[in-house]
Amino acid sequence: MATADVTVMGAGVIGLSIAWACVQRGAKVQVIDPNGVAAGASGGIVGALAPHVPENWNAKKDFQLGSLLMSQAFWADVTEASGCATGYARTGRLQPLADEAAIALAQTRAFGAAGLWLGQADWRIVPATHADWEPPSPSGLLVQDTLTALIHPRQATLALAAAITAGGGDILRSGHAQGKVVWATGAAGLEQMTETHTRLVGAGVKGQAALLRLDARGLPQLFVDTLHIVPHLDGTVAIGSTTERDFDDGTATDDQLDALVAKARAALPALQNAPVIARWAGVRPRSRSRAPMLGRHPFIPGAFVANGGFKIGFGMAPKMAQVMADLLIDDRDTIPADFDPAASL
Repeated sequence: MATADVTVMGAGVIGLSIAWACVQRGAKVQVIDPNGVAAGASGGIVGALAPHVPENWNAKKDFQLGSLLMSQAFWADVTEASGCATGYARTGRLQPLADEAAIALAQTRAFGAAGLWLGQADWRIVPATHADWEPPSPSGLLVQDTLTALIHPRQATLALAAAITAGGGDILRSGHAQGKVVWATGAAGLEQMTETHTRLVGAGVKGQAALLRLDARGLPQLFVDTLHIVPHLDGTVAIGSTTERDFDDGTATDDQLDALVAKARAALPALQNAPVIARWAGVRPRSRSRAPMLGRHPFIPGAFVANGGFKIGFGMAPKMAQVMADLLIDDRDTIPADFDPAASL
């Protein structure tokens, strides 16, 4: 095997996206993960690529917007190179509005989106139609945005790995780091940095989700009562997720998921008779700063880090890959200052 220009430690969506961007720029790449592809949070089932609300704008929200607008082309390239479906579709989202205060806030956000979303997507208030695939709205009105997309996390992560392999990269369970090294090891990586540091750098947050058998493909994603309801392109619907900072087993499902499913059925009557066909739990990496950590590794001289995607890792992955490839391949730093690892130290 030829000497690698770039080694990525970690075969989740962030590490593989960076590896793929480097392959596309002609680099020789290897990805090393003893647990295999999509073994952690990237093997999930929800895949809600939902934007931050268009208000109180900051660097993270602007970066996420750019990434979401890149996503369709990014995942289309992955599908073409790998021959594998990713489950990506930009089908928008509906959210019910409870009362006059919610309507007024939605109107303010619609005005914000008109300026901040660069004319590439809309955030608007629409009347409820009482369709089966529509959350009941006490006000008779809904927010509809056209920026939200969905993806099947596990399918997309496996497709990335296949695209890298097709492009000449190597996906390994073990090996020696060569060339420039990027640590994209999720919650475990945050724990290791915390052990090295004198304070918390970041931690894993557990999430539980369920997959239901109901064919709603092509319909909008729903956000109701803090739940993401995601109609995947394979005829399933994902419900997620819990947010658990204290847990004993990061992969176990329990009565918290039962309560979440019951809550989803109450929020959307169309789910009442849809059987649960899969239960999932995983640990997502959240940095201390709550922003992604991108750039030079604070504790490993000469290495780089890409971590802290938390709940928006799949939405941020295309642009995270782009800016990390700028740094690794072109020695050009285009990473927002807010994402500097020092912000989480």
